[in-house]
Amino acid sequence: MGDEHLLEVNNLKVHFRSGKKTVRAVDGISFKLGKKENLGIVGESGSGKSVTATALMRLIPSPPGKIADGEIIFEGENILKYSNRKMRDIRGNEISMIFQDPTTSLNPVYTVGNQLLEAIQTHQQLSKKDAQEKAVEMLELVGIPEARRRLKMYPHEFSGGMRQRVMIAIALSCNPKLLIADEPTTALDVTVQAQILELMKKLQDEIDTSIIMITHDLGVVWELCDNVLVMYAGHMVESGPVQSLHSNPLHPYTWGLLDSQITSETESDELLRTVPGAPPNLMTELPGCPFADRCVYAQDICREKKPEMLEVEENHFVACHFQTEDSRLERRGGDHS
Repeated sequence: MGDEHLLEVNNLKVHFRSGKKTVRAVDGISFKLGKKENLGIVGESGSGKSVTATALMRLIPSPPGKIADGEIIFEGENILKYSNRKMRDIRGNEISMIFQDPTTSLNPVYTVGNQLLEAIQTHQQLSKKDAQEKAVEMLELVGIPEARRRLKMYPHEFSGGMRQRVMIAIALSCNPKLLIADEPTTALDVTVQAQILELMKKLQDEIDTSIIMITHDLGVVWELCDNVLVMYAGHMVESGPVQSLHSNPLHPYTWGLLDSQITSETESDELLRTVPGAPPNLMTELPGCPFADRCVYAQDICREKKPEMLEVEENHFVACHFQTEDSRLERRGGDHS
């Protein structure tokens, strides 16, 4: 990958006002993404994954939200300093996003062709005829048969999997350098999900796009990503290469996520394990580890002092007082109760 990064995020903080209080939705996220590299951001609902994605697109609604601190360096420039007009040129053209639910992302009163043509003509200097051909080409690229005829159809005439393919076609229509996919397979059945992931891998090879995959499903990350970032309550708790986290996860929260996943070894009558308790109130600034109240390994220092992200293996970082060179927790084989 070299030393050059497509994207570098430094100490990103996103806050929302709720009455007189501040919700710290994202609290100090940092990561780097290389060209043609895939990063998975995982965590349960409310961990700050989608807010992070929205911040990268500069789409945080203000008010009540704001990017309170940090840098988003895209191709060497901090896009937080860009004007709204310049940012509109970047969105959809160099940075694109696939949203979780294509039913709400596609406008029901316009044909699929109109929506795809709008994306193409907004960012590319093409005649109407050339834009039409580009639209057909994009639908064919994402595996939609009879593409020319389907341009005249409306979103409700497509299945869920086909609507998601349309969203991918729109997102990739301008050959973006970065694609952010926010839970793109959540609403799809397992077979269609596998097809969409395979499609994204195929398209990446063809257009050299880097991907940030936002998901709660670690199986998706193992399938698609090179690196993974684990978020909890707006904080980073672990990050590193996929192989390293898969074979040697270090944070108790990551252990909980892994133990709650359905795998090929899961018996049909086996009860799924859960992480006990609930996430902390994000309106309260915690002095210690945000996971302390749910962690069976927590001690006084965990509630009193916030752990730093330390590199414990090559490029494998974890924020835990008891996962250092001098001290390692012994995982209690799936016991989180």
